[in-house]
Amino acid sequence: MEMKYSLLATRFRFLFNIILIFTYLISFSLAANSSNYETDEVLSGYIFAEPSTRSIQDDDFLNPGMFWVENGETIWNKKEGAKGLSCNTCHGESTSMKGVSLRYPKVFKENKKLINLEQRINMCRKKMEVKEFEEDSRDILSLSTLISNKSRNMKFNYKVTENNKKWYHLGEKLYYKKIGLMGLSCNQCHDERVGSNLRAEKVSQGQINGFPAYLLRWSKVVSVHKRIQFCNEQARALPFAINSDENNALQFYMSVRGNGLNVETPAVRK
Repeated sequence: MEMKYSLLATRFRFLFNIILIFTYLISFSLAANSSNYETDEVLSGYIFAEPSTRSIQDDDFLNPGMFWVENGETIWNKKEGAKGLSCNTCHGESTSMKGVSLRYPKVFKENKKLINLEQRINMCRKKMEVKEFEEDSRDILSLSTLISNKSRNMKFNYKVTENNKKWYHLGEKLYYKKIGLMGLSCNQCHDERVGSNLRAEKVSQGQINGFPAYLLRWSKVVSVHKRIQFCNEQARALPFAINSDENNALQFYMSVRGNGLNVETPAVRK
C-alpha cells in the first residue's frame, strides 16, 4: 500500500513538473508574441505583413491593385460629355500627376474645408460638366490609385500650418478618442500594441502610405476612409461617413504622423 502511494506521488510530481514547464513555455511564447516595437521610427504596414503578402505587393504583375491603376489610365484618357473632355485634356499624360497625391488632404480655398483626393477628382468632373463618380466607387478609386501610384516611392512630407492646424488637431483628438461599445481608440492598438498578435495578424502602426490599397480580405482596392470605417466597426462604433470632415481630419493627422514613409500605392494588405 505504502509503495503504491509512493509511486502515485512520484507520478503526480512528474506530471506537475511537466504541466509547470508547459505553462512556462506558453507564457513565454505569448509574451514574445505580444512584444512591442519600441521605436520612434515610423514603420510601414509592409513591415508587419506576411512574406507572401509582401511578395504580391512587390511584383506589379502579381499585385491585383495594378488592375485599378490600369483602369484609372483608361478613365484618364476617356473623353466624356458634350465638350468631349478628359483628364488628359487639362493635365496631359498621367505622369504629370507625380507628387500630386502628397498634397491631399488639403484645405480648399473656396470653402476653407479640408478635402481629399477623391473629392478633388469629383470637383474636376463637375467642371467638365459630366456625372460625378459615386463615393468609393471602383471608378473614382481607380483614378485616385492611378494618381497616387505616380508618386510611388516619394516620401510623405506633410506640414502643419496656420491654414490647416485646426484640422490636424481635430484628427489628433479623434485618434486618441475612445469610441464604441469596446471603448477603444486608434492609439491603443497602433501606438501601444504595435507588434502584438491580433488573431493571425501583427498589429501595425496603422500607417496609410499604401492607400488606396488592395485588401486581400475584400479582394478589392479600398480608400483610407473605408479602412478607418472598418476599424470603427471592429470597436463596435458608428463610423463617420466617407469624405466626412472627421475622416478627412483623421486622414490628415495620420498623414503627418507618417512623414518620412514612401508612397506604396497600391499596397497589398490583409
